[in-house]
Amino acid sequence: MQKFLSRLEWKMNRFAVRDLMKYICLMMLGVFVLDYLPLRENASNLLYFSRELILQGQIWRLITFIILPPTGSLIWIIISLYFYYFIGSALEGRWGSARFTLYYVIGIICNIAAGFITGYATNTYLNLSLLLCFALMYPDHEFMVMFFLPIKAKWIGIADAVLLVIMFLRGGWNSRIGMVLSLLPFFLFLGKDLLLQIKLVWKRLQYRIHVKR
Repeated sequence: MQKFLSRLEWKMNRFAVRDLMKYICLMMLGVFVLDYLPLRENASNLLYFSRELILQGQIWRLITFIILPPTGSLIWIIISLYFYYFIGSALEGRWGSARFTLYYVIGIICNIAAGFITGYATNTYLNLSLLLCFALMYPDHEFMVMFFLPIKAKWIGIADAVLLVIMFLRGGWNSRIGMVLSLLPFFLFLGKDLLLQIKLVWKRLQYRIHVKR
């Protein structure tokens, strides 16, 4: 699988978008601003994924759902977009523009597939998967939560994983399908690393139990 991804990454070089997350966040911010303008119709209503409307000819909805803002609150949109930009830039710096673009493109394709299966698609799970990637690659990086409480990325990643599990268990099959397909890029790119980390944690746990005995 890694060889296949490497070949795709090599082909993606000519199409790679440098600072991809910056442009996505700026477009999200633009949609957020448009939603508050006294326009004839809410901007988000024109951009969300709808299988029925796409089949009627509104093909732009195949991709525009990616730039829908994650919240309607001014404070939280600023925090969320900064968070997305920081994580996306860090991953791009680690992987390179081609690999990060490939990750996001695969995520978009998976969400489109989920949308045609369920009738609706969202960018929420794809963006949450970026946090899982960051937590796995930079586990000891500290975020200042509420500007004064330092929390390592690995704990935020664990909280993110727990949240996704809860959402999976409580959600209907439509949301479950969307979640599984949205997380597919994470497992394709970092599934092996995740298994290694799980094995490492398990060995440490076994060692501590053995020492206590």
